[in-house]
Amino acid sequence: MALIVDNVSVCFGANTVLHKLNFGPIKTGTITVILGSNAAGKSTLLRRIAGEINGPGRVIVNDRIVTDWPVHHENRPAYVPQNIFTDSCLRVIDAVVLAKKQTCGWRVKSSELAEIAILLQLLDINDLSDIPLNKLSGGQRQLVSIAQALIRYPKILLLDEPTSALDIQRQFGFLSLLRNLAIQKKLCIIMVLHDINLALRFSDNIAVLHKGEIISFGTPVNIINSELLLKVYRVQARVEKCSHGIPQVIIDGVEQT
Repeated sequence: MALIVDNVSVCFGANTVLHKLNFGPIKTGTITVILGSNAAGKSTLLRRIAGEINGPGRVIVNDRIVTDWPVHHENRPAYVPQNIFTDSCLRVIDAVVLAKKQTCGWRVKSSELAEIAILLQLLDINDLSDIPLNKLSGGQRQLVSIAQALIRYPKILLLDEPTSALDIQRQFGFLSLLRNLAIQKKLCIIMVLHDINLALRFSDNIAVLHKGEIISFGTPVNIINSELLLKVYRVQARVEKCSHGIPQVIIDGVEQT
């Protein structure tokens, strides 16, 4: 299975947010990170891939237009936005059960509860099962929303800044988990990140979005360089390998205006 973004645009009124984007195919078992400065259109791109908004061009999943797949089909991308559940009084366990039961009857089997318990354990939020969502931190709510997506067993998972509210330990642990899930469950994971060094470490592909256009797509070591960082982020920076051979971005200064 593969996902292809073919000549995709998004307009809000007279404002063109995304302009004729082309990248892919993105295969299962991989992580693709979308990079770009603030207001580049990254969240809009995820929503377009998910089929939540329309526009010219095509998003193709397994040789079919994404919106041709039924809403809860495994080939329909599962989209996890930022900042959800802020006012919900549902308990964590109830929220994940509801996500599980969207595609079948409402009677909850013991085997389904066992599945959910394993998933919550995997995400290290099993101790939050009985806590209302509106009592959780932002990072905890992000992990619950990801549990809701994963319990549907999608082939494509779209994550909008999933590490933004996590501390360093949880960021690294969570992205390591995503890496393993992508390989073991044959997931196609596409996510927006702001941390370029995390993108370098955990992604298979990087798509760079700048002023509504994809200006570069490919493997991290071939994409991230001083010229691109200056153009997109207006920083003077270099990419060097650490003592373990992992490439890191080192910022020396900002572009003088």
